[in-house]
Amino acid sequence: MLTTLRRIVLALTKEPELDLALQHMVTQVKEAMATECCSVYFADYEQEHFLLMASDGLAKAAHGQVAIGFSEGLVGLVGQREEPINIANAQQHPRFKHSPEVKEDDFNAFLGTPIIHQRKVLGIISVQQKQARQFTENEEAFLVTLAAQMAMAIADAEAKGIINRKTSQQHWQKLQGIPASPGLAIGHFYVSYPQAQLSSVSLIKSSSFHKQSKLFQQAVSKTIRDLGQMSQRMQGVIPEDALDIFDMYKHMLESASLGDEIIEKIRLGWNAESALKIVIEQYVMQFEAVDDPYIRERATDIKDLANRVLFNLQETKVKTTDFPEDMVLIAQDVTAALLAEYQHKGIKAIVSLSGSTNSHAVILARALGIPAIMGVGSIPLASFNNKQVIIDGYSGEIFLSPDQNLLKEYQHLVVEEQELHNIVKEVIDLPSITRDGKSVELLLNAGLGVEFDHSMKNGAVGIGLYRTEIPFMDRNCFPSEQEQFSWYRKVLQSFPRQPVVMRTLDVGGDKALPYFPITEDNPFLGWRGIRITLDHPEIFLVQVRAMLKANIGFGNLEILLPMISGVTEVDDAIRLINQAYFEVSSESTEPVSKPKIGIMLEVPAVIFQLKELSQRVDFFSVGSNDLTQYLLAVDRNNTRVAALYDAYHPAVLRALNFIAEHAQQHLIELSLCGELAGEPGGALLLLAMGYDKLSMNSHNIARIKWVLRHIDYTQTQQILRHCLMLTTAKQVHNYINEQLELLGLGGFVRAGK
Repeated sequence: MLTTLRRIVLALTKEPELDLALQHMVTQVKEAMATECCSVYFADYEQEHFLLMASDGLAKAAHGQVAIGFSEGLVGLVGQREEPINIANAQQHPRFKHSPEVKEDDFNAFLGTPIIHQRKVLGIISVQQKQARQFTENEEAFLVTLAAQMAMAIADAEAKGIINRKTSQQHWQKLQGIPASPGLAIGHFYVSYPQAQLSSVSLIKSSSFHKQSKLFQQAVSKTIRDLGQMSQRMQGVIPEDALDIFDMYKHMLESASLGDEIIEKIRLGWNAESALKIVIEQYVMQFEAVDDPYIRERATDIKDLANRVLFNLQETKVKTTDFPEDMVLIAQDVTAALLAEYQHKGIKAIVSLSGSTNSHAVILARALGIPAIMGVGSIPLASFNNKQVIIDGYSGEIFLSPDQNLLKEYQHLVVEEQELHNIVKEVIDLPSITRDGKSVELLLNAGLGVEFDHSMKNGAVGIGLYRTEIPFMDRNCFPSEQEQFSWYRKVLQSFPRQPVVMRTLDVGGDKALPYFPITEDNPFLGWRGIRITLDHPEIFLVQVRAMLKANIGFGNLEILLPMISGVTEVDDAIRLINQAYFEVSSESTEPVSKPKIGIMLEVPAVIFQLKELSQRVDFFSVGSNDLTQYLLAVDRNNTRVAALYDAYHPAVLRALNFIAEHAQQHLIELSLCGELAGEPGGALLLLAMGYDKLSMNSHNIARIKWVLRHIDYTQTQQILRHCLMLTTAKQVHNYINEQLELLGLGGFVRAGK
């Protein structure tokens, strides 16, 4: 039976057409169970009924036509009870609904089970038989097991086929992605396919080392020139330092470690394309295994660059094509280079089937003011080609082939959106202070050079979190003290008179360095962050020395210690920092400032040692993303449980409030760096709790500043008091959104003003 189950589910996932997939499936189930009828119904929550999608045994004319209400018939009963229903004589059951059009009068035995995905009933699968009998326990177990395995496959198959499904109520369809860059756009899709793909390269040996290495070096040079041209096209279009993305790309291509590894593979007998594939796929695997979303997205950059080098290796000719005037760019992976390549064509928005909100493409889209939606799913790209579309970058909704009523509604919202955008720009250079005089510092979460000067234009007053581990990732050995000094000096120069909080190396377990591999059963609870650097003081001391030297003449450095779980780690780290300070002071002819030292509050244990910790450090910085994950025991990158991750969970809010109360009690500076700080509702709650500094991505700073300047601190305290009494995250979300609407700030969490 297990083999049969696998065969049925595999066939369902492989069939590109949803209707055909379902029809093949019901036939296979009917044959496997030796019954006389098998049917599948899909739940339509707008119409509140189950629609017969496919059947082998019921009338073919009824497929896609017959609907059974959620509270009607045996099918509705299965959906209501969310469990199998096994009836020997269905026609005598009080819930039996006679539908002459399906021609089921001859059937008596009925077995139905719900198809449930992420707690939601997607549909019902049922089998029927003329003989009045109860289906056996084995038959029931088979159907239940099949439905459980089908749930994910049907959810995916429905997404793939939804574009071609027709309903009598409307002609347009809606898809859901991850909102990445806010804004609205109306246009037509242009599908961008990769001009070359490393995944299609077959590994081939070559005996001509000099020829292959020369071909590779020529392809790299051509790719660097292409990137330079893209950068020139973006000149004057985006803030000057956002162009650093392309400098970073060129640095990656020119990196001695990357180039040397590929040349070494060529020396070992591989041709240039094969050597490129072997090395790049190793880097991609390394980055994709990382939990930190900012670092994991580097895999997309590396793949994109490698495909561009491959394109130049293959010397493929660029095909000419026509672009829609109102272009909405869509691709499997929209990268920063791809966006720059088409930006001059007048892109209205971007949609990426994969990817996340931390990609360079999203950073560029925000700088350009272009709406972006990521992670739409595995839908055939050809289905989108030249279709009219509405993009809602606030909700992540994509409306395909919209009707005139929907178009008119969104055209009005687009006008309001532009008005709000113009208004927000007015406060960029003003202080972040409430109407009744309560101020809060808005700082920047950084780790990519593109964010520094751009953030200044958005009104940030310093860097609240600089992730030092990112430069460590793109290397084949630990960087020297001098290299780190150069990096940190540039960062400190970007905010010369304002605080720059540098987090010490935060790697390990899920963020393994290629030259420092770590294998663990549970990396989230393993050897990472401060635990590694304390076990390797030689790494920690070199980094701190580089920071202290880079800080000479500025004095704006603050050092942040990650993954602290107790006072012993803090004592040991401070001892090493003091050692580095005395070493640098004895070597330097200029005064060396002693930086403030803080710790990240992300491990729940530290919540109950705040008094002892406050006596040892100068400030606390709450890492709300990790703290939320650890408090709720949820990996937000795991699609099966990601919906449970919510920083507005009452337990998380109460923990944050507890931290704030005790920080005030112990007179210690308190900041928060996490996605919660960059959300209007989150910022209001944190302000009310007493957080002095909020650190966020640069694109959120102006929006949060506007919100703070148009509310009273006393109002935020009232909102907080009510939220702390609520019992579910949904209640908190609904209440906050309701309050934002009442305060006239609803335009910051949805489309329109």
